Order: sequence, then C-alpha cells, then structure tokens
Amino acid sequence: MDESGQPQSGTGEATPPRPPAAVEPDATEARATSEAQEPGEPETPQDRGERGTGAEPPRAATEDPDHPAREERPGTQPADPPADPAAPPQDAPPAHPYDRHPERAAATSGKRKGAIKGPTKRPEPRGGLLMGRPFGVPVYVAPSWFLVAALITWVFGGQLDRVLPELGAARYLVSLFFAVAFYASVLIHELAHTVVALRYKLPVRRIQLQFFGGVSEIEKESETPGREFMLAFVGPLLSLVLSGVFYAAMRAVEPGTVPGVLLAGLMISNLIVAAFNLLPGLPLDGGRMLRAIVWKLTGKPMTGTIAAAWVGRALAVSVLIGLPLLTQSGALGEGAEESGGMDTLMDALLAAILAAIIWTGAGNSLRMARLREHLPDLRARTLTRRAVPVEAETPLSEALRRANEAGARALVVVDADGDPHSLVREAAIVGIPEHRRPWVPVSGLAQDLTDGMRVSAELAGEELLDTLRETPATEYLVVEENGAIYGVLSAADVERAFVKAMARPS
Repeated sequence: MDESGQPQSGTGEATPPRPPAAVEPDATEARATSEAQEPGEPETPQDRGERGTGAEPPRAATEDPDHPAREERPGTQPADPPADPAAPPQDAPPAHPYDRHPERAAATSGKRKGAIKGPTKRPEPRGGLLMGRPFGVPVYVAPSWFLVAALITWVFGGQLDRVLPELGAARYLVSLFFAVAFYASVLIHELAHTVVALRYKLPVRRIQLQFFGGVSEIEKESETPGREFMLAFVGPLLSLVLSGVFYAAMRAVEPGTVPGVLLAGLMISNLIVAAFNLLPGLPLDGGRMLRAIVWKLTGKPMTGTIAAAWVGRALAVSVLIGLPLLTQSGALGEGAEESGGMDTLMDALLAAILAAIIWTGAGNSLRMARLREHLPDLRARTLTRRAVPVEAETPLSEALRRANEAGARALVVVDADGDPHSLVREAAIVGIPEHRRPWVPVSGLAQDLTDGMRVSAELAGEELLDTLRETPATEYLVVEENGAIYGVLSAADVERAFVKAMARPS
C-alpha cells in the first residue's frame, strides 16, 4: 500500500477472489426453445404456462462426492411412450427437469435464465484512463487523480508564492509539474511491487493511480512469509532510494531556484511516502511486513493477518487523534498561533479520511483472509453433479428418464464411441414443455464443449475459480485425470458455495 492507506495499494496483498462470471442471456436459449415448436404450429396456452415455470435451485452432488465415472451407454433401455399432444395440461410442471416427484412441484419458482455464450476472452479490468502497460500490466489513472492533482497544484503553488514570489502566475505551472512528478514516483513505488510479484509468479491485474496514492492489484497470496516480507518491503525501499536520488540532485543545483525547490519537494514527499508505508499496520506495507513476521514465528498466516489488522486499527485511531494534535502543537513545523481555523479544520478532515481508509483496509484484509481460509472447501469433486451420457438423437424425455433412474442431475451428449462433445443446458430443458419432450432431441439443447469447459475433478479453491472465470459458462464437464467423465459442474453451484464460504466465520 502507498501513502494512501488503500487496502490493495502496493502491499502485495492479493485482490479478493471472485466467483465465476455471470453468464448473460442471449439468443441461444430462445433458439433452443423455438426448435421444440414444429414449423407453423402455434404456441398453445399449455406451452406458455409451462414455459413460465422453472426449476428449484440445482443441488450439488455432495451426498456422494466419490461417485464413479458415469460411462453408462445410451440406448439400452426402452424409451417412454410418446405423449399425447392433445392431452390436458398437468396441474404443475416438475420442480426440476431431473425430478418428477409431485411433492416437490409446489417448490417451483421463476425460470432460471441465462444461456451459455461461446468461450470469451476474460474482460480486462478498467479503472480510468489507460496510460500504458509496463511489464505487461495495465496502468490506469482514476478520475479522482485529477482532483488531487488540482489540490496539490493549489497548495504547492501557495508555498512557491512565499519562496519564489517572482514566479507570479507561473508558479501554478511549476506546481502542476510537481504533482505529475510526485505521482510518477508513486508509480515507481507500485512498479517495484509489481516486478517482485511477477518474479514470484503472482499475477498482477492492474496498477491504478488514484486520489490517495496507488494500488497494485495482485491476484494471489505469497506462498511463504519471506516472499510476503520482500513483496511489501520493496515499495518503501524504492521510495527511500528515490528520496536519496532527489537529495543528491538537489545538492547539485543552486538552492532557491525552481529546480532546487522541486527537487526538495520530491525528496520530502518520497520520504513521507516511505515512512508512512512502513507503519506496522494493515493495509500499509509495514502491516504486510508485520504479518509476514508473525506468520514466520507462528507458522499460521491467519494469525499474522489478525495481528497486523488490529495494529492497523489501532494505527487508524492514533492518526485520527494524533495528527491534529501534532499540527496544533507545532511538532510538524508550525505553531498553533500560526494556524487558523480553516487550517485546523483541514487537518482534522485529512486525519479523518486517513483513519477511515486505514480502518477499512484493515477490516477488508481480515475478511479476505477469512475467505481464503475457507476457499479450499470449494472442490470441483464435491460440487459436481452426477451425470449420464446420452447420444445426440436421444429424445429429451428418454434422457431425463435415464437421469432420474440413475439419480443424476445432468446430461452429457456423447458420440458413438462414448466420447463427450456437448452438455445439455439445464436452462434450455426447463423451457421445453413436458408434452413436447419426446420429440425434442437432446442435441438441440446442448452446448458444444470447448477446452475451457473441461475441468479437472481435482481443482479446488482459487485455482477452480480462476479456471471457471477464464471460460464463462453455466455448466462444465468434470473429468478424471485419465479423461473419464466424472460429472457436470454448474457455475450456479459454485457461486452458492462461494457465498457460503464468505459468510462462514473463521
């Protein structure tokens, strides 16, 4: 973290894991539904009534996490007798396409929407004006930066008016240059974190310059306390180096000149950035260093996080109370008699903002650590639904009958050799009225499998979430290491498990 106290700012702290990306509805589901309607046949009231009723939330197959591979061959059982299209509509559709128990029919709700789009490139994060991609990491300038740049220009311009009154209005141009140079130093601070993170194979999502400094969004945690310490320490270290460089350059120019004043300002500002970030409380860099030390001593990263977060909260209270007192006492270079009421109000406001940022960042660090502690519970093997293989020409009613008999909740379309090539979408099944299902082949409701939609049964935690985010879909084929079908993983099941993990206490 930087001088801002932002929870993700230059600390090497990973961004919170995100659930699989939501899948937007598109025309695919509409096409699949229309395929069930014969050409020229008007939609009946029964169609409209059943189509408006959906399924209860799907259940993960956690009751039998080690169920065997479902390589059951299709075509070995007789199909259901054709339904009579003229038969009167049933009182209520099944509660779930794979569940015909009448006692569950009353639990139905609105139809689940959302169809799988084809594999898409993971959307790039945004965060303002894109300035470049050093080391392949996008750097953004947030709109709030322009506000702080104007504030720095105004404040530093007032200082220049006392030191170099001969500049006149040109002092604001010099002040603007100082604001840009200062944030260039902040960017270098963040790039130091980024380079070390990339060296440790930790992906960096983006760097953002904003109102109170910079944010390096690192997407994974360090694997060892030593790496955690180095990742946090390198930012303040580089700020100290920059301060020394500006000091050496200041000694080489004549004092009392524009270059001399600019170099002195940059030296002091980088020294303040380094000192502030070394304070031992999350979310500051010093807090990450304290976390690494406690982690090393106890062997428990969560213990280190708790200790550093509570020190960070104590630090926030100290800033809220202590900063205005230091200003009023003259310890920061000006006595109480020289500061007016407006200055006192500004000092109190600045202290309140900094304290709120530090307190919030410490709390966010605790919540994220708690979430990461429970992430290993998200396992593809335990969240996978039991599935049965069917051939493309199999009628939907027959496929659902086989699934019900096997206690399965998913369908995998296989070729003549038994190799899977598509998944039957649950949302599309719900849209087909029951009296039409004997004439609808499962191939018309299936989504072709891509490489990204085949996931290993051994995936768990962040690795599972990252894999699903790379290829947004509603269902994924889960396979064993030898390629055997294990089942189907629903993104909805993973999202529910993710939310439950966030709500669980440590």
